[in-house]
Amino acid sequence: MNYMVFEVGIALMLIAIASLLAGKLKFSIIPFLILTGMIVGPHAPTIGIFDFKFVESQYIIDFLGRMGVLFLLFYLGLEFSVQKLINSGRNIVFGGSVYVLINFSIGFAYGLLMDFPLYETLIIAGMVSVSSSAIVAKVLVDLRRTGNSETELILGMILFDDIFLAVFLSIMSGVLLGGATTMGGILLSIAISMGYMLLFFVIARKGTPILNKLLNITGNEVFIIVVFSSLFFIAGFSEILHVAEAIGALLFGLALSETEHSKRIENLVVPFRDFFGAVFFFSFGLSIDPLTLGDAAWIAIGAVVLTILANVISGMIAGRKAGLSHKASTNIGLTIMARGEFTIIVVNLGLAGGLMPILKPFSALYVLMLAILGPLLTKESKHIYNGLNRIFQWKKQQEKCKSKDGAG
Repeated sequence: MNYMVFEVGIALMLIAIASLLAGKLKFSIIPFLILTGMIVGPHAPTIGIFDFKFVESQYIIDFLGRMGVLFLLFYLGLEFSVQKLINSGRNIVFGGSVYVLINFSIGFAYGLLMDFPLYETLIIAGMVSVSSSAIVAKVLVDLRRTGNSETELILGMILFDDIFLAVFLSIMSGVLLGGATTMGGILLSIAISMGYMLLFFVIARKGTPILNKLLNITGNEVFIIVVFSSLFFIAGFSEILHVAEAIGALLFGLALSETEHSKRIENLVVPFRDFFGAVFFFSFGLSIDPLTLGDAAWIAIGAVVLTILANVISGMIAGRKAGLSHKASTNIGLTIMARGEFTIIVVNLGLAGGLMPILKPFSALYVLMLAILGPLLTKESKHIYNGLNRIFQWKKQQEKCKSKDGAG
């Protein structure tokens, strides 16, 4: 007898238990969900009526996880606005550019050092460059730092990083999914992806009045059916153009971000984002064989060490350029260090394009370590700053500068 629904129910209960445990420990649920998925799967036992292998139901769980990606990127698109970036000022553009440039360059150099092929190296550079908006936001709230002097710059840099993610995914989806093998074909695929992205930017800026009229629906039931149906249609249509379905979802969210209905859509989509997003992280863990992790362990550890250094350096540069203290600048680098949902989305794009399978265990360990270390290092930022201050003598330098100014 087929117990498909019961199998899916078991998976969802495991997700619920992992989420409750993460909530009790006041920690990000991402590493808990990935670990839970890794523990079960084809190698797990069957205990009575509880089959933890999920062989028959895995394709359903995978599909629910894909829905999670669409809702995550759709919500990101709703949060994003070109006008926000324009209004955010030079410090955020500078800080975001420095952050992306340093992290991407280090990731690219590391990929070459590890002797990965070009496309794999680009995916590694991309996954190293994108922070986890969800974890960063949660850390700021949990540590009650939303009112700190550096928080506006942190959020702005995260916004800039999200823009980079959208552009990077658009370009790489054109390269990896377009099926082109010649330089001309690759450039054509990139042009189609960028043109598709530009179309939605134009819709977001010029088509708002039309979208406002089309979405002027009173009842939430019909409203949510229209929005979600459009979301899945556009995501599916994007795949036909060899643009990643996740990018289609992000661009559709972007098109709706400037409408008067954006907040209403956000409020309705949050429960779906959280539920299906949790399934996404679980399904990602479910697809990983723990026995393959050993092959990627040292590569992941090296990438984590480099990411920590890159984030501290880029945070310091961005913070000091914005006139913030060394302590606040240290907080920036530590807070934006966590990696999570977007790193996995970048890796999944690479795997969909037929790149090396080792990217999956590598990304799993990389995300797990930084999803845990990021919030912990942020929490201990005061002690880390004190340690760095003993090495670099920042306070003494500031006192010397003050005394010189006073003497002058």
